[in-house]
Amino acid sequence: MLLAMLGMAIGTGNIWRFPRIAASNGGGSFLVAWVVFLLIWSVPLLILEFGMGKATRRGSVGSFVATIGPKFAWMGAWVAWVATAITFYYSVVMGWTIRFFVATVRGEIPTAVPGEFWGAFNSTPQAVLFHAIAIGLGIFVVSKGVRGIETAARFLIPSLVVLVVVLAVKAVTMPGASNGLAFLFTPDLGQLGDVRIWLQALTQNAWDTGAGWGLVLCYAIYMRSREDTALNAFVIGFGNNSMSLLAGVMVLCTIFSAMPEAASEIVGAGNEGLTFIWVPQLFAEIPAGQFFMGLFFLALVFAAWSSLVAMIELAARVLIDFGMTRGRAIAIVGSAGFLLGIPSAMRTGFFQNQDWVWGVGLMFSGLFFAFAVVRYGVTRWRERFINTADSDVRIGRWWDWAIRLVIVQAVVLMGWWLAQAGGDDFWSAENWTLFSPYNVGSVLIQWGVALSALLLLNGWMVRRLRAARGGGEGAESGDGNAM
Repeated sequence: MLLAMLGMAIGTGNIWRFPRIAASNGGGSFLVAWVVFLLIWSVPLLILEFGMGKATRRGSVGSFVATIGPKFAWMGAWVAWVATAITFYYSVVMGWTIRFFVATVRGEIPTAVPGEFWGAFNSTPQAVLFHAIAIGLGIFVVSKGVRGIETAARFLIPSLVVLVVVLAVKAVTMPGASNGLAFLFTPDLGQLGDVRIWLQALTQNAWDTGAGWGLVLCYAIYMRSREDTALNAFVIGFGNNSMSLLAGVMVLCTIFSAMPEAASEIVGAGNEGLTFIWVPQLFAEIPAGQFFMGLFFLALVFAAWSSLVAMIELAARVLIDFGMTRGRAIAIVGSAGFLLGIPSAMRTGFFQNQDWVWGVGLMFSGLFFAFAVVRYGVTRWRERFINTADSDVRIGRWWDWAIRLVIVQAVVLMGWWLAQAGGDDFWSAENWTLFSPYNVGSVLIQWGVALSALLLLNGWMVRRLRAARGGGEGAESGDGNAM
């Protein structure tokens, strides 16, 4: 189960996003801020989700009802919805990685013209086909139940670690790799006064550890009752970020060795540009490049697959809590995932819009988790659900303050991103188009629709939970203290 949770946390954000964000925000200076937010955002939220999932044995909606009462079912539903909305386009990303792995094995990717293969594949019916393959692979694992998820994790995660380690070792042994290492690991202490670096570091932690997504909560439902909550949270947090560092070493050392003169252009190419346009160019410049490029895209496939499985399981778990059979829940999630992912597969702008809207929406999810525990009584919650008799690692009062700080961080981060998107002319027509890749109106409109729908459905969700559990329990009809 711990491997499955690591698989949930380690995804494409570690391999294709972290190196770009680290390189664009000061390298070693960024790492300092990144480690700080691992300790005051990711680890506290991971501990919280472990404790809540293990205590309630319910998905995010049922967990919020059990923790703070039936009036807040909509908060748990928001957590589930955001992760599910990400699923709709994340499967598209996995489809891209599968296509590029297949193309590498078959020698189809040309290297003469950067982006030629990507341009011919992206936003075409072929992208929809590989999106369908990705959804099918995720559904296949989840349909086998907890044992299926654990079996997949036992294969995927060790294989992913081996692939990334092999690629990182290859990268650091190439000529000029030392420049990449120096760039990544040498902090400029003067840059630590740059607020933007800190906000980007917080964003990266929020997006690549899985903290606040509800995924850990979902997997924690299946944990043994004597499992150590805090120890598992630290293992996942540090294990995930270790993989990010290895990916950073792998990508940046390869860039500085193969194309040092184009380093700034490559780093600034965006997630898709770095991975699907420049990676083939980079590997074309090194010995046995096609072999190592195949390993790179296979690692991406495994990273995306393990995370996609967790997202599908979360969505299915919510439907199961509402009284649906597991088979039917998985079928609905799979069908919705395929159909609602088609727009992202067919249009890059729509994909970027959804990534922007629901990526920032994760900040709300983290805020809601922290709010639930603060409302319950953060110290009382810690002593009851984290520091149990079976805990090897006991958590002190620092966690109480860290959870309160999560609320502040979430508000600041959401405000910052929306301010960036709003620009100088907040109320201009260009800022309020519904599916623009990057503007403030798109976020606020889609959030408003989702939140309005969930608030209207709050009572219905509570009734479904009660019916599924045989008539309701203390927290579902009272003060939220029955966990």
